[in-house]
Amino acid sequence: MSPDQYEEYKRTVLARRMKNRLYVSFGMPDGIDCKLIGPETQCFCSHRYKQHKTEFEVVPSERPLALPCQVRGCRCPAFQFVPQNGSNPVRCRCKHLPQDHSEATGHLCKKCSSCSGFQSTFICGCGQRSSAHHTLVETKSEREARGRPVGRDVPYAAMGGLTGFSSLLDGYLNLEACGSGTG
Repeated sequence: MSPDQYEEYKRTVLARRMKNRLYVSFGMPDGIDCKLIGPETQCFCSHRYKQHKTEFEVVPSERPLALPCQVRGCRCPAFQFVPQNGSNPVRCRCKHLPQDHSEATGHLCKKCSSCSGFQSTFICGCGQRSSAHHTLVETKSEREARGRPVGRDVPYAAMGGLTGFSSLLDGYLNLEACGSGTG
C-alpha cells in the first residue's frame, strides 16, 4: 500500500468503521449481556465473527441485522453465537456438535434422524438455559438506548461487543458500569 493509498484508507475505511460499528452480544432478551462477541468468537457455522460481514457503508435499517458468513461455500445467513463449555462448544441433546446441524434445514442434525433442531441442555452462568438466549446485533445508538457500555470509538475491524478488557468476562462477572464508560 502506497502512502497515498494508506491516507485514503484512513480517511474512508477507518472513519466508516468508527461511525458504523456493530455491537454483538449473546444474552437474555431484556436481560444482561452474558457474552460479548469479539473477532475470534465462533459462530454456529464454525467460522469466526471476523469472517462474517461486519462492515457496512450504511447500516441497514431492518432488524434483526443479519451478518452472513463470507467464507467461500459457507451458507450461514447470520452470525449466531455458540456457547462454550470450557474450550469446547456445547453439544445438542442428540450429543452432536453445532457444525453437525444444518442451518439450511432449521438446525436439524445431519448425523441422526431423531433430532428436531439444535437444543442444548447447557446452563449459562446467569442461571438460564442457553436456548433461552439470543444473539443481538445493534448499533452504538441502539446499545446506548439500552443503557449498555459502548467504550471508545476504535478503528479496528470486527470488534463486536468488546469495549474493554472487562468485556472478555461473562456478563454476570463483568464489573463494567452501564452507559458509555471507557472500561
